Amino acid sequence: MKILLVYPATPITYWGFQYALNFISKKAAFPPLGLLTVAGILPEHYEKKLVDMNVDKLTDKDILWADYVFLSAMVVQKDSVREVVDRCKRLGVKTVAGGPLFTSEHECYADVDHLVLNEGEITIPTFVEDLERGQAKHLYTSDEWPEPGSCSAMGSHRCQKIRVLEHPVFPRLPL
Repeated sequence: MKILLVYPATPITYWGFQYALNFISKKAAFPPLGLLTVAGILPEHYEKKLVDMNVDKLTDKDILWADYVFLSAMVVQKDSVREVVDRCKRLGVKTVAGGPLFTSEHECYADVDHLVLNEGEITIPTFVEDLERGQAKHLYTSDEWPEPGSCSAMGSHRCQKIRVLEHPVFPRLPL
């Protein structure tokens, strides 16, 4: 399975720090840590690519490579999210979305194929199991919260603390 992880563009605002970033030779203020964590939770045999739209341009070729485009976003990124979802629909690529924007406004994203809300450590494994059985639902949510420092919700076969820079997916991503 080919998964494209897309972090939508942050508009030029006070919170984006776009003008200040030039002083420190950086392209973005906020790396897509949520999507990197998702990449670590997904099965290792999935092919994964990351596009941070604050750093790189998202191309149709990127989207067409993927079986699924995963999005995570904050409310300030909603305009960019809408553009990405519409492009995926036009190109016939399924979308999976989670994160603060979708958790707080999921009713505005009925056109997203799969909404994986709340704590990804809990909802993503269930989504993946259903996806691999060909029975993925539109909405995944939970009232549970993972215990700090544990990963018991991921099941014993996936239970390792994710050490961000040591995880095998990270050396292949353009950080």
